[in-house]
Amino acid sequence: MSTLETNSIGKYSGNNVSIDDPLKLKNVTTTQRDALSSPQAGDTVYNSTTGTIDYYNGTQWNSNQAGNTFVFNCSYLVIAGGGSGARAGNSSGSGGGGAGGYRNSYSTETSGDNSSTETPLEVTYGQSLTVTVGAGGAAKSSGDGNQGFDSVFGTITSYKGGPGGGSGNAPTGTWGSGGGAAAYTQNANGAPGTAGQGGDGGNGAGHSSTDNRAGGGGGGAGGNGGGAAHGNSGNGGGGLNSSITGSSVGRAGGGGGSGPANGNTRSGGTGGGSSANNGGTGGSGTVNTGGGGGASLGDGGTSGAGGSGIVILRWATADATLGATRTGLTDDGVQTAGSDSYIVFTAGTGTITFSA
Repeated sequence: MSTLETNSIGKYSGNNVSIDDPLKLKNVTTTQRDALSSPQAGDTVYNSTTGTIDYYNGTQWNSNQAGNTFVFNCSYLVIAGGGSGARAGNSSGSGGGGAGGYRNSYSTETSGDNSSTETPLEVTYGQSLTVTVGAGGAAKSSGDGNQGFDSVFGTITSYKGGPGGGSGNAPTGTWGSGGGAAAYTQNANGAPGTAGQGGDGGNGAGHSSTDNRAGGGGGGAGGNGGGAAHGNSGNGGGGLNSSITGSSVGRAGGGGGSGPANGNTRSGGTGGGSSANNGGTGGSGTVNTGGGGGASLGDGGTSGAGGSGIVILRWATADATLGATRTGLTDDGVQTAGSDSYIVFTAGTGTITFSA
């Protein structure tokens, strides 16, 4: 049975109801609201879970506000560390490293694997959010390359770049972009990337003649790695550009494949490393782009390392303030671009919080 409690009731001229003090509605969580017994059309409560006033229309509960008043939307660019290129001996072609996974929710920009912009992350004030900037895969002096490392923002994970192949098919795994394949006497397959994050690694071209063996390029955020042909290795897959910091920057290209021993070198995609022949050192992926490392060919050479990843966040300045405690993370502080704020994390792992 409901009870109405009041100190006094007075006559008021006109047709309105006047209340001197604030009107307090029944305060319930979403779980408690949904458990109310036999609600009637017109019943109204304050939802303490979402900070909204909810009403029952006879069929379901609805809110009279556009969204949760305790949250805001935060755009992100999360790029994982790139994989390193492979290093084969004089008799084989080598595959370039794949770029780190690329996930972008800023404006209407393209996300990885040439996919549509993702939805910004809904963040609750005071919520502890993990941020991790993935490192790139280390250079190799022989065999397959090394994989990169994942980057994370809250529930958003960009997968590590795949390693280039040093003896045949590129290693398979959960890669942002796949590594390019090596080549010996038979053709070999590049590794697939992850839909929405990056492209596939290029195939290697095998041949009975050493001079015609060539490795595929590593996949990039904007395209697959180049497939090799006899006598010509594959270029690294293209990267993507983002203006989340106010100016357009290209990142997350794949590394170039190497071979044949007396042939040409191949370029990496944006941020990715070029290949090297005849005992040379492959180019490394650019730091904080997630670029794949270039492959190397020849005794005494080393492949290029994968580039480290990056995490960039952007939000409306009026919506939230980023907490000053960011232990374990490297950043240059909060910066502004028009009515927005943004921050660039370049290394480390830790937690962050926002306040209203």
